[in-house]
Amino acid sequence: MDLASAIEEYARSTQSLLEAASQVTTDQLDRHVPGGWSARQILHHVADSETQSYIRLRRLLAEPAGSVIQGYDEAAWAECDALGYRDLPIEHSLQVFGAVRTASLDVLRRLSLDDLDRYGEHSEAGRYTLAQWLDIYTRHPREHTQQLNEAVRA
Repeated sequence: MDLASAIEEYARSTQSLLEAASQVTTDQLDRHVPGGWSARQILHHVADSETQSYIRLRRLLAEPAGSVIQGYDEAAWAECDALGYRDLPIEHSLQVFGAVRTASLDVLRRLSLDDLDRYGEHSEAGRYTLAQWLDIYTRHPREHTQQLNEAVRA
């Protein structure tokens, strides 16, 4: 794996989502495909997911090998009225997403190839390496950018 290229792809996936989000109008925020999340829900989700990723990255690097990496129920978070996925403005979530991704990018740029082998035990998925983390969180914004574009076209 070319670590520098993988890290730059992580940075590009951040920009891809932020650019797509900047094109969403107020009238489009609550659109969704049947059975899918609205644009608003997607953007709140990516902010919450990134806060999870932020902690996971740091745990993988700083804690002993095999430390628990806690999963969470994304659907339950999206359905929790107190978390406001259906009605809170998106601006703060976009700021969280951008800030957390930037802070994680700062850390990623300090990694060595050996760091990619560091691992924890994900509470749902089992062994979870930093290389897997990088792959997952590079793809995650791109997948949700596609979902966001589909929602606003609905």
